[in-house]
Amino acid sequence: MTLVQWHERHWSAIEASVRPGTARAYAVAWRRRVGPTLGHVKLEAITSPLIETAMVEWDCSPSTKVDSLALISRLLDAARRARIIDYNPAREIKRPNQDVSTSPTSRALTMQQVTAMLELIPTGVYRRYAAALVFTGMRAGEATAIRVRDADLKRGVLRVSRSFSPGLHGELIEQSPKSHKERQVPIVKALLPHVRAAMKGKRPDDLLFAGPNGGRLVAANFRRAVDWGSIRAALARPDLRVHDLRHTFATILFDGGASAPDVQAVLGHSSLQITERYSRAREGVAKRAGAVFDSLTGDHRYGTNMARTRDVPQL
Repeated sequence: MTLVQWHERHWSAIEASVRPGTARAYAVAWRRRVGPTLGHVKLEAITSPLIETAMVEWDCSPSTKVDSLALISRLLDAARRARIIDYNPAREIKRPNQDVSTSPTSRALTMQQVTAMLELIPTGVYRRYAAALVFTGMRAGEATAIRVRDADLKRGVLRVSRSFSPGLHGELIEQSPKSHKERQVPIVKALLPHVRAAMKGKRPDDLLFAGPNGGRLVAANFRRAVDWGSIRAALARPDLRVHDLRHTFATILFDGGASAPDVQAVLGHSSLQITERYSRAREGVAKRAGAVFDSLTGDHRYGTNMARTRDVPQL
């Protein structure tokens, strides 16, 4: 049995077991990469070197290669459970590093840039939406799904319990957040006027950050409505993405002294390791370590006037 034959048989089970957005990414991965390069190969003939060779041919980003590799792994895992093959060679392959050269902190805006960005967006629903993203760190789909009843002004928090994400055919589907956990984000002073304005005249179940006609906002429509290209040019950030507003919030929290567990909880990250990528704590580690060494030796020349022998513990 070839991989394409197994895909035809098992695809419906995979589609039903993952989130719609993931299924959509897998479908694209099969059509553009996995099917054309490995579809003709028999399942028992697929090896890790063969998969690695196919990955070299895929002209796409590391994250897209990860999606394709994940699809292969799911297909081969199912074939192993069906006793068609003895093991899954895709599990032996190291996943491509995703954007390791660009840290989230380098993509963050400064507070001056945040102010300038908001001033470039006309007063109204789109400015409120942008403020919600940059002042809470919510993902775009999460902010779109916030309802009026999720805003607790007395406690100063927004409850994040759902998200709008594109389905298999591009339709918006309401589902749980990416982490599958409900969380709370703060309503900071800079965001409070925007929240109050967004709540006016609405019922508890209405969308808080809705579009001009009350419909769901999506990142693509937001970019078109605010002329995102002009904002990029004004901020001298030609690569600025809407998702970078989330990076901005996390980086500002760390710079202000927030603890990593608190930042993790607010952002809804699944692990502390992901959260710590937003911290600048390691950026000056070499300089700080050198300063400690200098203070112990008593001189910066490392050749003269070193600490006296009697001051150094004898081993």
